[in-house]
Amino acid sequence: QVQLVESGGGLVQTGGSLRLSCVASGRTFSGYAMGWFRQAPGKEREFVAVRGWNNGATYYADSVKGRFTISRDKVKNSVYLQMNSLKPEDTAVYYCAAAPSVGPLLFKGAGDYWGQGTQVTVSS
Repeated sequence: QVQLVESGGGLVQTGGSLRLSCVASGRTFSGYAMGWFRQAPGKEREFVAVRGWNNGATYYADSVKGRFTISRDKVKNSVYLQMNSLKPEDTAVYYCAAAPSVGPLLFKGAGDYWGQGTQVTVSS
């Protein structure tokens, strides 16, 4: 059974930091791109960041550039999202996802596998 399990969410004040983790299991994710999405109440799910497999190419939403950093540990089948300088508008449920390449995640928001989400709340 394939699973993506996120952790690391919580409540933080404006300007604070959080580090989200996502551990994948149940199959090999060699060659897969992994990324992060988020969904705020009453809004559609939106792309946050993605990291490829081969060359480690990374892409970010404009709203998080310079504040968030995506990284991954291929050995541990994990992807991380370091979030700094958090703002109230970053409040959302954050999901990790995996797809065979960067394109589906970056351009279509389409992942083969999804986690259950972790709540991030930034207080003003």
